[in-house]
Amino acid sequence: MSESKRLITLTTTAEDQRIAQLAAAAIGLSLVDAAIPLPLPGVKPGLANIVTLIVLARYGWVAAAWVSGLRVFAGSLLLGYFLSPGFFMSLSGALFSLLTLALAVRLPRRCFGPVSWSILAAFAHIGGQLLLARWWLIPHDGLFLLVPFFALAALAFGIINGLIAARLLAELAAREAEVENA
Repeated sequence: MSESKRLITLTTTAEDQRIAQLAAAAIGLSLVDAAIPLPLPGVKPGLANIVTLIVLARYGWVAAAWVSGLRVFAGSLLLGYFLSPGFFMSLSGALFSLLTLALAVRLPRRCFGPVSWSILAAFAHIGGQLLLARWWLIPHDGLFLLVPFFALAALAFGIINGLIAARLLAELAAREAEVENA
């Protein structure tokens, strides 16, 4: 075979395939998010975070980071804002959320779970975005007048997404228990 006709073969593991499937679900939910009209720019339900929370609970932080990162990059490509300010806002929110979740998963599970993780991640997400916006896009402290609106949205959507993730995790656990008992 000549030098110019070498083939590159990628071998994927079951874990790679699982991450790809979960990232695809998160990307799909990001597209749904983008289609929902909301009254304040920058406020979104963050439906893809439901997938991230489930991945975090079932497969750990590294898998959740992969799913979240793939969602940010692929979602921005599909929505046409890769390397735009919107991309960097999304990326900063995801990074702050992931760093917060890295700490949150170490908290006692009897008191902390998907709902509290979701709330903490939502606040971290909006905090990261506001800091980037203040530093880069809107270099004026007046931006912080929007904090109460963003905080209220983060709390509401954090609770809702956390409850959905907790419900889905409980249903997955029940199905796995049925399979084991069968």
